Amino acid sequence: MGIPSERIERLFALAREAVVDDEYERAREYVALARRVAERNRCGVPPAFSRRTCDDCDVYLRPGKTSRVRLQSSRVVVRCRECGSTARYPFD
Repeated sequence: MGIPSERIERLFALAREAVVDDEYERAREYVALARRVAERNRCGVPPAFSRRTCDDCDVYLRPGKTSRVRLQSSRVVVRCRECGSTARYPFD
């Protein structure tokens, strides 16, 4: 684990705290900064974090506050309440 991945983890933790405090713009800034750090250092955002953020508007997704989560037959459907984008993830 290098310095960029540690910074990415810290920025996502700060984004989570900002969403809890209802500071959505600050959370967006943290997520955008984490993605820029990942691009610059060519390490990528870990899948655990990328599924917790909206790809279109960079908001940190928290079920009930900023996202709506539904289960279908073989997948999880996550809908962002800020921009309306939908992401579908398979599960067993």
